[in-house]
Amino acid sequence: ALYHVTCRGNERKAIFHDDHDKKMFLEVLSDGLKTYHIILFCYVLMDNHFHLLLETPLANLSEFMRWFNITYTSHYNRRHKRSGHLYQGRYKSILVEKDSYLHILSRYIHLNPVRTKQKENTSLTEKKNYLKSYPWSSLLGYIEDTKKDSFVDYAQILETYGGDNREGRKLYWEAICNNVSAGIDIKEKVIGGSILGSDKFISWVRDRFLPSKYREIPAVKQLKRYNTKEEVIEVLCKEVGKSFDEIKKERGITRRIAMYLLYRVGGLKGTEIGEMMGVDYSTVSQGRKRLRETIKRDKGLLKIIERIEANLSR
Repeated sequence: ALYHVTCRGNERKAIFHDDHDKKMFLEVLSDGLKTYHIILFCYVLMDNHFHLLLETPLANLSEFMRWFNITYTSHYNRRHKRSGHLYQGRYKSILVEKDSYLHILSRYIHLNPVRTKQKENTSLTEKKNYLKSYPWSSLLGYIEDTKKDSFVDYAQILETYGGDNREGRKLYWEAICNNVSAGIDIKEKVIGGSILGSDKFISWVRDRFLPSKYREIPAVKQLKRYNTKEEVIEVLCKEVGKSFDEIKKERGITRRIAMYLLYRVGGLKGTEIGEMMGVDYSTVSQGRKRLRETIKRDKGLLKIIERIEANLSR
């Protein structure tokens, strides 16, 4: 299977003290990939976490990650004369539909170095230059043939852009640049915190593996079918004490909640939501974006949405 794996430092503290630690991390990673026959498509190392996009032909993600995290932690603790946990609990893994999301998710991961608070207000040119100069990412090997890592499989993703050649690398970089300016939305498409794929793929995983509690899929019990739009509307209207016609006429937070829920748990596309609510696609997109920003500041609003989602899941 294909997985997007992330792991954060304990209490969000750094897991790399300096470049020497990052080099050691990549050496341990390279050894583990060979030992466990794992295919690595891309990686990014940040100060307090890392991202890996990898494939497990032998269905051995748990064994690999257990060995990998223990081995690197041992090196880190020994070098810095410390003991105890380095990471914040177990790694997080998202099961990914390869055909639909391999190349998209690779770009999402490679953008991590400029999706930080420090880079939030820098210009597009500065962000692009920073990505090109960031040494702890597999991106450099995707855009420059001489900077490839021997343990990364570049060919499969570059095939989408015309192949592992000058033209393919140029097109991949152009796609990255487009995402720097326009962004790339992945988080909202992850279902149950554990699966990224089409409706057909999600249904296949749920129907085949959920009954047997398949261990390679964290939090798989959360997976369920999408709610119907009627179910979403019924629960929302009951929660806010308004009819759907009243909600549609509003321009404030309640209408944004409706857009958000119809997209997230109703499985509707932006254009479908727009038709239902008498607005265009961009209004739906902007409404959902503004709600996400508001949720970060307003914990009371977050609890309301979580309560609605909990009622829908039942």
